[in-house]
Amino acid sequence: MTQHSQETVIGQVTSVFGVKGWLKIYSYTDPRDGILNYRDWTLVLDGKRIPVKLEGGRRQGQGIVVKLKGIDDRDLARSYGGAEIRVPTSELPELPEGEFYWHQLEGLSVVTVEGECLGKVHHLMETGANDVLVVRATADSIDQRERLIPYLPDQVVTGVDLQSSQMVVDWDPEF
Repeated sequence: MTQHSQETVIGQVTSVFGVKGWLKIYSYTDPRDGILNYRDWTLVLDGKRIPVKLEGGRRQGQGIVVKLKGIDDRDLARSYGGAEIRVPTSELPELPEGEFYWHQLEGLSVVTVEGECLGKVHHLMETGANDVLVVRATADSIDQRERLIPYLPDQVVTGVDLQSSQMVVDWDPEF
């Protein structure tokens, strides 16, 4: 298996747009059209890695439509449906102190302020009001429940330590 430098998924190809090879994509960046700042993408589809160059793109309603170099017709474009869009993690901008990318939070152990282990962050969900941590039980967690914990820095999430892979939450384990 080839070792790839660390990459971050920044979106997904959802469908074709028009007849000239444009693609509709779902962007995970905030703001959504921030995905257009990256020119060199790697599409990952069914385990295959396809390096592509972004030729152009724009907002279209709630989503984004893009033109990738060399994809000029609808049938070829359709073959990329469902592909993950990845960029090297090193290309992501530095965030201000106390802000984190989702990929940095995934896999962190979650402990309460009382020191009880609730599990690990499996992934995050966008709910509109705030992001939500999906915390799955581990061998050393206090029970085997999956918990949905709002990602509210300073209110619920009282500390994140990337060095020790741990997040501290002010959260009642009964919830």
